[in-house]
Amino acid sequence: MMNKPKLKTVGELKSSNYKQKTLNQEITDNLRLNLSKGKNVFSDLIGYEETVVPSVERAFLSNHSINLLGLRGQAKTKLARTCIDLLDEWIPIIKDSETNDDPINPIFKSSLEKIKINGDKTEIDWLHRTERFYEKLATPDVTVSDLIGDIDPIKATNLKLSYSDEEVIHFGLIPRAHRCIFVLNELPDLQPRIQVSLFSILEEKEIQIRGFKVRLPLDIQFIFTSNPEDYTNRGTIVTPLKDRIGSQILTHYPESIKIAKKITEQESKLDSKVISKIHIPEIARDIIEQISFEARESDLVDKKSGVSARMSITSLQNLVSSAERRMIINNEKKTSIRMSDFNSVISSINGKVELVYEGEEEGAEQVSYNLISDAVKSLFNKYFPKIEKLSKPGEETPYDSLLEWFTQKQLVIGDSLNDNEYEELLLEIIDARTIIDKYVKDLDENDRFFFIEFILWGLESFNKLSILRTNNGIEFKDPFNNFINKI
Repeated sequence: MMNKPKLKTVGELKSSNYKQKTLNQEITDNLRLNLSKGKNVFSDLIGYEETVVPSVERAFLSNHSINLLGLRGQAKTKLARTCIDLLDEWIPIIKDSETNDDPINPIFKSSLEKIKINGDKTEIDWLHRTERFYEKLATPDVTVSDLIGDIDPIKATNLKLSYSDEEVIHFGLIPRAHRCIFVLNELPDLQPRIQVSLFSILEEKEIQIRGFKVRLPLDIQFIFTSNPEDYTNRGTIVTPLKDRIGSQILTHYPESIKIAKKITEQESKLDSKVISKIHIPEIARDIIEQISFEARESDLVDKKSGVSARMSITSLQNLVSSAERRMIINNEKKTSIRMSDFNSVISSINGKVELVYEGEEEGAEQVSYNLISDAVKSLFNKYFPKIEKLSKPGEETPYDSLLEWFTQKQLVIGDSLNDNEYEELLLEIIDARTIIDKYVKDLDENDRFFFIEFILWGLESFNKLSILRTNNGIEFKDPFNNFINKI
């Protein structure tokens, strides 16, 4: 951060050859400079490099207000907050101005009065770009007073002024965001009459309070966010306002597991001290992301609501925490993620997905488990022979001897088994080890036991084995024997 400029009066500012710029000029000048140097201030927005970011840059170059339209968890707010990096680091304001008035081009009466009285001796202050971001969540109870302002009777009485005098207005968030970026999240949730007042600001550069108009050429970069679901379920953007928003930009979910993994790694913010003691197989990260992909395609999940990227982030956090808890209980110095640790991910999935009626009938816990199973099923054939093509009657498959083992035995994996007990337990399944050695190329030895359990989960997803989930762990059984026992 550059040091705060030392100029303290309007006169000093004028002598410094300061050139007053509008907010749009400020943003576009910095954007052009960044583009010419190949610098991307939106580099943290992984997966948007060729889709959303160019659209946002074009909108800024066109001096447009922006509406980011997309489902939840598509980084709309993160994108909006990143835009402050396109602002100048410091701008001058009239000292103690609540509305960030420019000393060279003031628009508010209080600032004009100060300059009229003090002239070039009027004191100024400097505002850093991190202080030039205003954000409001649109809810049905938001009022004109909140956003624009209202008459303050006490101020009018104390100053002995008429209610029609601008001085008696207590300004709301938008006038206070003069020369700033103002983000209004979930715009359709805002009542239509409030949206109309925004239309007046965007189009006419005036605010209307209690029956009288105050013309204020507010200099604000508006960024709105909206969820397509809101257009049908909760509200709409009124047509005149929608018509005045310069650019509507569609956001989207990650288009591949590779991109999704980068986002999750960036946003999960795992404790480096903890993560240095816990090995996370790459396939475990793949499963985490595949769960979200499965949820977005599931008939039991409401597609209009979407599945937030936060589900993958919290799932990874819970997965690591499950391993850390076990490591602490067993007084171990290091451990590795297990496939059975994915039971802990269910609590991250619950609440992150909106279920349709059939999903509610199935139950949130069961739907969450099914999504994990579907993710394993989707990734299984990436490593091992396809089960569907190898399950004809009388035809031998690579899994026959492994499945035969379960006709005689059961496998119980407790959540709190220490690493030695866990490894000894899985080493009994010699046929699983043989399959891994044959089909998994370039196997990392740290991943061996994860893959052994992954095979079992995969066979269960194809209904070749049965999993019984308990409060203390999971139990693998032969499905036919399990069916006989139930009878």
